[in-house]
Formats: sequence, C-alpha cells, structure tokens
Amino acid sequence: MLHYTLYPHKTAQEWVTFVHGAGGSSSIWYKQIRAYTQYYNVLLLDLRGHGNSTKPTLKQAFKERYTFDVIVADIVEVLDHENIEKSHFIGISLGTILIRQLAETYPERVFSMVMGGAIMKLNVRSQILMRFGNVVKSVIPYLWLYRFFAFIIMPKKNHRESRLLFVREAKKLYHKEFLRWYKLTAELKPLLRLFRQVDVGIPTLYIMGEEDYMFLPSIEKLASLQSSAQLAVVPQCGHVVNVEQPQQFNTTTLGFLKSL
Repeated sequence: MLHYTLYPHKTAQEWVTFVHGAGGSSSIWYKQIRAYTQYYNVLLLDLRGHGNSTKPTLKQAFKERYTFDVIVADIVEVLDHENIEKSHFIGISLGTILIRQLAETYPERVFSMVMGGAIMKLNVRSQILMRFGNVVKSVIPYLWLYRFFAFIIMPKKNHRESRLLFVREAKKLYHKEFLRWYKLTAELKPLLRLFRQVDVGIPTLYIMGEEDYMFLPSIEKLASLQSSAQLAVVPQCGHVVNVEQPQQFNTTTLGFLKSL
C-alpha cells in the first residue's frame, strides 16, 4: 500500500485528499496543511516510487506495468483502508490527470476536484518535449532530463522554488522507476482527449498560474465549455501554484470547497 499521512479533524465529516505530481511527493503540500486542517480531515499520499512509497515491500508491486488505472487503484486502496467513502481531491500537474481518471472510474468517490497546474492537453511544445525525452531517457541520467523539463515548464526566476523542490524530491526516485513513470506518457493523448470530450459533472476548480504558458491556454478553453467547472488564474505565478502563491491558492481553493 502507498505511504500516506492522515490529519483527522475533531468534528469535520468531509475529507480532502491531496495528490502530487510526477517526481514530487506529499511534501509539496506543506504550505496547505495548516490552512486545510482547520476545516477538513486531510489525507496526503505518496504515489508509488515517490516520497516514502519506496520501501522494499513495494518492489514486487513495482514490477507490473504502470497504467493510470493501476495508479488510481493505489489511491482507492488507501481510501478503502481508511473507510473514506468520498473525498474532495486536490492535485497538481500530473496529479490532476490521476484525479480526473479517478472521477471517470469512481465518480461516486469524488465530491469535487481542485486542479492546480492542470494538464488536459499537450500543446506542440510539450509534445516535442515528450518525444525528445523518449529518445534520450535511457542514455542520459534521469535527473538531468528532469532538471531540463523543470526548467522548460518553469523558466522564470519566481518559479525557482518550485523547480528546486521538484528536483529535490525527484532525487528520491531511481532510474528504473523514472522510466516506468515516463512510459505513461504514451497513454496521455487519447486519455486527455477523452477528458476534454466528457464532462463528468463533478464540481471542478481549475487554478492556474498566469505564467503557465504550456497548459493555461487549453484550460481556459476547456473551463469555458464545462458547465461544472470554473477557472481561477493567479497573477505572477507559474505551473506549481500551491508553492509559488500559497496564500492565494489556499484562499481560493478553500473558498471553492466551502461554496459547495
């Protein structure tokens, strides 16, 4: 089972589950814990191969091929183990894809979705980046490739904290684990096309940095087409909204949850 941390609330009934992105860990939510534990029960997850979900007892499970369905099943296993029937979900970057897949497969488990730095379409630049990575992923150290990707996605000075945080967490991966996760990119285009075509009808907040040039344009278009979705754009902010502008992220997302 995945490593996870619980922050139970004395009186609250609702749960909020945080799902990090590729190469990160549950530690990226450190600026959200205090704000959220005032109002909700909180569950933080480390996805397989990330953070503390790297213990030897998991090695056998890691031998299987990774798919989005398999990784979503990991999350549901934790929910079942803790008897959490339904939760709000908050994700960042790749975590938003996992949450959306969970909503597709288990809609009855999802109260709402908060999608930070959401990825719902790959533009030309991101597709070229994925193809480049696919060519060189087996011949250069994965941390070099990860640093390069982080710089392309988060290039500005004010994105530096996010870059350093994700590179630091990515060091906890090992090369074979990185390759397993990278192979998931082969599933992305058809999966994201499905997500754009089907509105699951679950209340959704997309919260994006105005400097998230690779992913914001497609989310602006998508949010305008989905009746269950709304969009918040954070000024002077890049891809990792919860790290770069935590106060605005917390205020906006908590306001969204309370409005429900």
